[in-house]
Amino acid sequence: MIPLYVKLDPGARRIGNLILGGSPYVVLRLSAKASSRVDSWLAGEPVTADDLKLADLLVRKGILHPRREITSLTAQDVTVVVPVRDHADDLARLLPALSEVAKVLVVDDGSTKPIPEAIVRHSSAKGPAAARNAGWRLAGTELVAFLDADVVPEPGWLATILPHFEDPGVVAVAPRVRSVPGPSMLERYEELRSPLDLGDAEAPVRPGSRVGYVPSAALVVRFSALVDHNGFDEEMRFGEDVDLVWRFHEAGAQVRYEPRATVRHRPRETWNAWLRQRFGYGTSAAPLAIRHGRKVAPVKVSLWSALAWALVAAGRPLLGGAVAGTTASLLPRKLKDVGVPATESVQLAVRGHVGAGRLLGDAVVRSWWPVAIPVLASTRWGRWVLLAAFARHVEEWYSRGANVGLPGWLAARVADDLAYGAGVWWGAVRHGTVKPLLPDLSDWPGRDGVGRT
Repeated sequence: MIPLYVKLDPGARRIGNLILGGSPYVVLRLSAKASSRVDSWLAGEPVTADDLKLADLLVRKGILHPRREITSLTAQDVTVVVPVRDHADDLARLLPALSEVAKVLVVDDGSTKPIPEAIVRHSSAKGPAAARNAGWRLAGTELVAFLDADVVPEPGWLATILPHFEDPGVVAVAPRVRSVPGPSMLERYEELRSPLDLGDAEAPVRPGSRVGYVPSAALVVRFSALVDHNGFDEEMRFGEDVDLVWRFHEAGAQVRYEPRATVRHRPRETWNAWLRQRFGYGTSAAPLAIRHGRKVAPVKVSLWSALAWALVAAGRPLLGGAVAGTTASLLPRKLKDVGVPATESVQLAVRGHVGAGRLLGDAVVRSWWPVAIPVLASTRWGRWVLLAAFARHVEEWYSRGANVGLPGWLAARVADDLAYGAGVWWGAVRHGTVKPLLPDLSDWPGRDGVGRT
């Protein structure tokens, strides 16, 4: 067995025999034996065969992250599938970076001028899902790497990803997709705010977590998993990658996000094309909601947090504060049985309410804006609420050290939200469903939020 090592997630904490962290957030009380094993792993010892079940649980929760320094897999076990339509110049940048893999299958999805390198050509555009399906079915290798034509992987990206597949429960791994830097304002904005860039923190991928999806712009998948799930849903023009990853998760398989591996993505060339892209992403919410229900909710918060912030938005801040304070004072009683100190429980509750306010504010100016902005703008207190929601953009500009002037950042950030939100509403109307607009209200931490092992 290839040795497995683990590292603690930076957001996780130990308090005696307790582990708090993961995404969604959990509180676990370890037995004395389990706590001792975790201590030994964090001190640098490998996970033994007898302890794989415990390690797998903590890895799936996002509390620990796996490390394997070697792997039996090589680039010769990988076929790269590249869907492309028209942009032949992108291939000229991508193909030289793929010389190590077993084979590269370029699928021409109805280009005006046929792509010479294509193995498969569609006479008319069938969409990226159909193009990827046509490619992977010809692969014949254990792994299939999907790369869009407008990305270029950085050296060593595949060597970082392959060790994850030593775990038979892992069916897909995604690298970080960073935007290609450039001098224009659009390129500078995308470098910091690309929807394909999911950040520098590794994580398990599952709905409602810190990394709830990964894009197929760069994604490595087991061939057998593609066969079992019949690949991408060709009825979906956008969101087909999210759908596939969530189907993997629903089947009990693992998907990992590995930001130590990086590919670079070329952003849209014009603002009009960029806005159409954001609008298109928004339209995927409705078909995803039809297939996966509340996993697509624009915001997931506790019922009590939602009530507290709704009272604030309605001009009753003292009453909202009373609701938040009362629930914060009750959480210690709920977590007492697993040994969480009262002060820690109160801090968790306060952070939960604050985080919920940020999520709700983001939803107000993004997914809900066609209704929320006019309603809030009609009252004096509502206008203050809107100002606070838009102030998040200023905080984001400052915290990210944006290489874009504040006025330009705000204009692009607001346009980003408006285009995406318009797409969500258009998709909801087109598919006759309100599901992508409904919040997911739960009672933190819920049945799965606390436990013992």
